[in-house]
This record gives sequence, structure tokens and C-alpha cells, in this order.
Amino acid sequence: MEIKVNKEKCTGCRICVDVCPAGAIEINEEGKANINENCTFCRLCVKECPENAIEIVGEEKKRPQTELSQYKGIWFFAELKNGELSHVCFELLGISLKLAEILKEEVCGIIFSSDGEQKAQQLFNCGADKVYLVEDASLDQFRQDIYVCLLTELIKKYKPNIVLASATMIGRSFIPQTAARLKTGLTADCTDLTIDPETKLLQQIRPTYGGNLMAKIICENYRPQMATIRPKSVEEAKPTGNRNGTIIKENFSAFNATCRVDLVSKESVEQTIDLQEAEIIVSGGRGLGDGKNFDMIRKFAQLIGAAVGASRAAVDSGWIGYPHQVGQTGKTVKPKIYIACGISGAIQHLAGMSTSDYIIAINKDQNAPIFKVANLGIVGDIFEIIPRLIQRLESKG
Repeated sequence: MEIKVNKEKCTGCRICVDVCPAGAIEINEEGKANINENCTFCRLCVKECPENAIEIVGEEKKRPQTELSQYKGIWFFAELKNGELSHVCFELLGISLKLAEILKEEVCGIIFSSDGEQKAQQLFNCGADKVYLVEDASLDQFRQDIYVCLLTELIKKYKPNIVLASATMIGRSFIPQTAARLKTGLTADCTDLTIDPETKLLQQIRPTYGGNLMAKIICENYRPQMATIRPKSVEEAKPTGNRNGTIIKENFSAFNATCRVDLVSKESVEQTIDLQEAEIIVSGGRGLGDGKNFDMIRKFAQLIGAAVGASRAAVDSGWIGYPHQVGQTGKTVKPKIYIACGISGAIQHLAGMSTSDYIIAINKDQNAPIFKVANLGIVGDIFEIIPRLIQRLESKG
């Protein structure tokens, strides 16, 4: 499918240029509209063109509703970390259970592991109805080709309505390829999911246009509806006691899964504190004034066993790397303590940290928005307050 301009009909009126939110249309030397690679297929230009000069070419027909109705169930991929279920599994289970309350469909986990029955029981105890289990020693190490093959074939066989995964390194690696093989849509990096009360379609919510807008995306004509969810964006499902569930085992050898990459060896690297795993985060913002002042933040964080975060303004200024960015266009975090140093509190930043258990804000502007969400607000100069805290911590050894 593509959007094309009929040059014979186009009058160069520039209406399409003005309405295009992606800046994807320009008027060429001949006075005709030209659509470039920035097009997001929002179709506003098609709707607004007074000459009907912009056309959708090759648009596929809607699938029959009878075909879509064959897809039932809410699936989530249960990712492993060091051989155990990762916390993101329980986040996915938590949001799946909320969706199931509306759709009245089964919640099913997918586990690829050498030993998955005990892990399946953990999911049952937290509310899962069913687990699809593929067991083999080779599955304990993530290999993209194999995971794509297994998940694709399982989906083709059982036809789930919704398939969710976490937007971790693993989820971001193999879920898009799986969706492409299934010829269905995928919304990546969602911060929330809801069900439309009228259509019962999955509404996939994520930031767009640099975090300035929140988009609600639906997959109307294809199944399954697929999305990856940012870690720490939703609440984890909690154990409710011993529950029974159904384990469906699939024979690994039946998939004929092959991998183009061989695992030769494993090497441990120096451990660093992951923002999304950290219990304490100290973040710096525009108020630091210069990248070299992040040394002060790093020292303070080290003394209290915290990870270092940053606002988008600090990252965009080149003061610190993108992996440290907290917010709609960075990471969503939920530590026990979040300390914001020189951060004004733009809505995009608040969206990434406002669910923290306890928020401490230090800012010399008493009207800074960050104070509206802070549990403890300190009005003052970070260049006076942080060095004093460092001195006090160092004096205590």
C-alpha cells in the first residue's frame, strides 16, 4: 500500500502541505505536491485534498468478520532472565488480566525453556489460565531465529486474539519479525493498553511525535493484535494462592527451527545498574547547566547505591547518553525513591517517573511542575544541596 499524487489533478494549492503532521509533503519545481519517505500513512492529505488528487494505491480489502472471529485468547510472552521468570512477565500478566475482564477470554502465557512446568505454575498462581510450553535445552539462551519460528507457528496453530511482549532487548528483537511473518500489525513501546467498549478492539497507547502526543492505535483488519509494552509501565500481577491451569506442551523437534547463529561462548561483563531495575534513581536535568556537572550526580548516586537518570533536555544537550533518559521517549521507571535534580517536570518526563513510590524534587524554581508530583520538595540550588549531601555521606564512611 502506498499514497500517490495524481500529477494531472494536482493544482499545487498546498492544502496537503499544511495538514500533513509529519512534514512529508512538499511542492516541487513543477508546482505539484510530492510525498517523501517521512509519510506515516495517516491519510489526512487524502481526506483534505479538494481535487481528489491524492490516492491510496494497493490498499488491501478488509478481512471478513467471520475469519477474525476465529481468533480468541490473550497471550503474553514469558521472558526469562538467568533461567527464571523476569518481572516483566508479571507486568504482562497483570495487563492481560485487565483486558480479559472486558473481553472474557483466556489469559495464556508462552514459555520457551529447558524446564518450564514450575515456571508455568508461578503464572497460574498469579492468574494465568493456560501456558503454552516448548521445552529444549537450547531455548535457555535467546536466539532470534528459533524464537521467531516457535512463536509464529504457535500463533498460526492456536489463533490468539492478542499477543503481548515486553519492550526489552529480547522483545524488541524477535516480536517485530514474528508480526511481519504473520502479516499483522505491531505497536511497539506501548505505555498502556485498553479495550474499546464498542468495537472490543485493543487500543494500543504510546507516545508519538517526540512525546508531544499520545496515540491510540488499533489493528482493525488483522489478527493477532500485537504490541510490546514498556517495562514498569503497568502493574505486576500478584500471587493469589495456589491455582490450577492447563499446560499445553509442544514438541520442539516438530518445529524444524534452525538458527543462522551458533552460540560459541558466554562472557560476563561488568554489571551496571539498570534504570528499570533500580530501587533508587538520581536524575539530572537542564538545571545542571553543563554535562560535566553530571559527575556530581554520579558521585551522589554511587554513595547511595542509585542509578543515574536524566531528562530529555540533558540527553538532547549531549550531557549524558540516551540509555539514561527517563520519560515518554526514554525509559519508564518505578523505583522506591526517585530524586529529581534540576528537572522542571515537563509532562513527558513525568509520564516516565510519576509512579515512583517516593519522589524527591530539588529545584530553585518554587513553581516548577515537578513539585506537583513530589512527595518531598526542596526549593534550593542543587549546586549547594547535592555537595552538602555528598559531604555528609562521605563523613559517615
